[in-house]
Amino acid sequence: QVQLVESGGGLVLPGGSLRLSCALSGSIFSDSVMAWYRQAPGKQRELVATTTPSGSTNYADSVKGRFTISRDNAKNSVHLQMNNLKPEDTAVYFCNAHHVRTNFIAWGKGHPVTVSS
Repeated sequence: QVQLVESGGGLVLPGGSLRLSCALSGSIFSDSVMAWYRQAPGKQRELVATTTPSGSTNYADSVKGRFTISRDNAKNSVHLQMNNLKPEDTAVYFCNAHHVRTNFIAWGKGHPVTVSS
């Protein structure tokens, strides 16, 4: 059974940094596109960043230059380093795994990030 467990996040001042981590239990990590999504209060869930099995990355325009996604295939984990955080980054952040060959998709439960003074 595949499970995603997020950690990190919390409350930070504007301009600060946080790091989110996501650990995947199961055997599909190395063949999966891993992603971080976020959902702010009253808004739809949006894609923040992705990383492919080969390590290619892609980012939403709103976080380019501030956020970095990385993956560790040996540890079945993916991370999101968030720098220069802004109040508009406040949201619940979700880890996502998409095993392309089988089209299997798994979600973490979500982890809140609050950027406020």
